[in-house]
Amino acid sequence: MLLDRIQQTLRPRTYVEIGVRFGTSLQLALPGTTCVGIDPAAELRYPVPRRAEVFNMTSDEFFATHDLCEVLGNRPVDIAFIDGMHWFEYALRDFANIEAACSPGSVVFIHDCYPIDAASAARERTTKLWSGDVWKTILALRDLRPDLDVVTLDAKPTGLAMVTRLDPTSTALAETMDAAIEHYMDLPYESIAADQAAVLNRAPADWESVAALLPPPFRATSSTLLRAGRAFRMPTAAQLRSRTARRGALTPT
Repeated sequence: MLLDRIQQTLRPRTYVEIGVRFGTSLQLALPGTTCVGIDPAAELRYPVPRRAEVFNMTSDEFFATHDLCEVLGNRPVDIAFIDGMHWFEYALRDFANIEAACSPGSVVFIHDCYPIDAASAARERTTKLWSGDVWKTILALRDLRPDLDVVTLDAKPTGLAMVTRLDPTSTALAETMDAAIEHYMDLPYESIAADQAAVLNRAPADWESVAALLPPPFRATSSTLLRAGRAFRMPTAAQLRSRTARRGALTPT
């Protein structure tokens, strides 16, 4: 899994995830990482780091009521993963709020931004696989923030953008947010379909290509040692209930 290799390579001190749901990707964070998860309907089914705190609220509510750096122990965000509501305005606001808590060397990943067709890339969900119009976030960042490095990895099934060269002091997005949302809101997928790879700055998602784009690790701790620690995490309550139910079903009567 690409996110797993990224976690093992960068070994962040702090990690923020928007759109936790079952904890599938949050569980990939390594021991010693201070984690913040944000999701109004989080239902953890996987063991997560001891230093993980999950806020059951929308990201807009979180940023309106919390100081992210303070929640992280007065440290900046090393890595963030945005995978919340599949409407671009949410992802764009999330990025702006997260960047303000980053350092110039931080990395922000945005999921579901390389659509496979018009139906799954629409704002209204009509398909099982639905990435929504998160792809517009990439257009907005490349247009409004040319100082950023924005690359869209063609990771299956619907892409993973990587944003580096962050500037936590920038106010460009905050100052143009309403106008940007209005500008991109009604933009149809067909407007980029013919030249999608160039418009979204597509890059291959094989590990050799991805590794060449990553910054140096945030911690010197051995990834082997950290993986071993991750393997010994206690199961969640949901996992214990599931295991108990399975054992009960296998017990002869």
